[in-house]
Amino acid sequence: MVRLPLSPEELERGRRLGALLRRARAERSMLDVALAAGISPETLRKIETGRIATPAFATIAAVAGEVGLSLDTLWTDVHAPDRAAS
Repeated sequence: MVRLPLSPEELERGRRLGALLRRARAERSMLDVALAAGISPETLRKIETGRIATPAFATIAAVAGEVGLSLDTLWTDVHAPDRAAS
């Protein structure tokens, strides 16, 4: 299966998502959060650095739950600049 390239807007949303999760993780180690969320530390690292711009919903839900972010807040913060540009 061939995936279409992501748009610049999708890539930017991925970077915002990663930054938001990284800030919410705060002092907790990446290893601790990743294992508690049931994902690999490498996957979390890629999400936090924006290398996985469109991670699976279940992955984001698990990480957000571990760092204490509601999915509503996460969605609003990641998509706010898109709505402002509209």
